[in-house]
Amino acid sequence: MNISVAADAAGLPVKTVRYYADIGLVAAPSRSASGYRTYDDASIRKLAFIRRAREFGFNIGECRELLGLYEDQNRSSADVKQIASKKLEEIRAKQRELQALHDDLSHLVDSCSGDHQPECPIIDYLG
Repeated sequence: MNISVAADAAGLPVKTVRYYADIGLVAAPSRSASGYRTYDDASIRKLAFIRRAREFGFNIGECRELLGLYEDQNRSSADVKQIASKKLEEIRAKQRELQALHDDLSHLVDSCSGDHQPECPIIDYLG
């Protein structure tokens, strides 16, 4: 199938599919007689795998590593779990950071009278 059909099937923009092929994240597709890139079902499964991994926040290098494990029938699930556990801890750290920002900003918003006076604890804090 052509790149636009493959991109739709994998849930990715065409530009992203081209990029993944260009950086070697997925094998370069074969070309039709007219020069168009053609993708098979295996390629689409790999593209969808990468899309889902990216949705979890895995970077390109991590996706490359996970894809290697996906393709390795002799993989150890411990290797996969280690990568996913590291990402989970990064997500937890980001959640704590966002919660602290939320709490600080919530306090500032609650402290601001929001009237026509120039005094504002939000501006004072940021300044």
